Amino acid sequence: MRIIHSSDWHLGQHFMGKSRAPEHRAFFDWLLQQIKTHHVDALIIAGDIFDTGSPPSYARKLYNRFIVDLQTLPCELIILAGNHDSVATLNESKALLACLKTKVISGINHQHTDRVMPLKNQHGEVGAILCAIPFLRKRDILTSKAGQTGQEKQAAMQHAITDYYETLYQQARALQADYSQVLPIIMTGHLVTVGATSSDSVRDIYIGSLDAFPASGFPAADYIALGHIHQPQRVAKSEHIRYSGSPLPLSFDEAHRQHKKSVLLVDFDQGKLAKVTPLEIPCFQPMQLIKGDFNAIETQLTALAHDNRLNPDQTLWLEVVISSQEYLNDLHHRLQILISDLPLEILRLRRERNQSPAATLQQKETLNELSPSDVFAQRLLADEKIEADNAQQLHTLFKQVLNEYHQNKEDTL
Repeated sequence: MRIIHSSDWHLGQHFMGKSRAPEHRAFFDWLLQQIKTHHVDALIIAGDIFDTGSPPSYARKLYNRFIVDLQTLPCELIILAGNHDSVATLNESKALLACLKTKVISGINHQHTDRVMPLKNQHGEVGAILCAIPFLRKRDILTSKAGQTGQEKQAAMQHAITDYYETLYQQARALQADYSQVLPIIMTGHLVTVGATSSDSVRDIYIGSLDAFPASGFPAADYIALGHIHQPQRVAKSEHIRYSGSPLPLSFDEAHRQHKKSVLLVDFDQGKLAKVTPLEIPCFQPMQLIKGDFNAIETQLTALAHDNRLNPDQTLWLEVVISSQEYLNDLHHRLQILISDLPLEILRLRRERNQSPAATLQQKETLNELSPSDVFAQRLLADEKIEADNAQQLHTLFKQVLNEYHQNKEDTL
């Protein structure tokens, strides 16, 4: 059995005034070729198909077009909802897509009737058992109790998630016993795990009051395909618990990371995980972050002008970070002069100011770029009268209150 594990497509993302549609089309062409070349039996997308709950029409068209194009290949498609996805939006076409070898799992089902399923290979034989788990919302798995402390809420959520995974795992084991051969058990998830490395484009998500789920809470499945974190990585140094990462860099800090974008080609043999092979995704739109004082920026832009790797037919998107206390009122104009004859476009220009020793978050110029949690954290860290441990506790409590507010707001919709 061979699968491809992918996640976090974020179709419809509006990136600083730029559409990602051309990149997504190029990625889909590349992905279809990988499925064909490597004879892939199933493609699993572990959440965040769309960037918003109400994706634009062109994003829906890309989504539908890819599913239609996949019909030329003997490959099953399993789509899991992420925190960015709307259950209602994904359910609109769920019944129709079921006729096109596509299973859409938008939310949990307490009867688990369609959450544990056999996966077939290209020969029509069952090759694995899948526990399909989307993004878990607090109201889906836990009933709130009055008077609980923050620590008690953390423990309750962790136990609820652990129990949910264990329940599906035991159902998969029972289904496994119905077959004469040993079948691998694959599980999915869209959540933050302890120790995962995120990026600027990953918004903090909290399942109830739980910041991150420990890897020890997962059952002993043969492979766990995760989504939400955009950087590909193993969890707790485990070969079988993986984030595939997003196919496109969704922020400038992702564009310059050493870890290349990829999907994961996962092979099973004799009922066990045999090998995980990252398939590196080509760069469809070059992006780069440059930083320093004005002289350093000027030097870097000049170097880009003589970089043979720069495609004159393709514009390089730039984020420029000026690390200088000197105020330059004509900064934007001077930078535009420097790049006027180059295939470069500055999408974001910001100033990096000196921070207090206690500050750990990167300051940004405009308030609309910050989340409420970012603002609260920066104000705490800027106040040197508050000790670091106390600041961390206050920030954790604030995130819990903020999450409960959003959860209560969602429950009323």
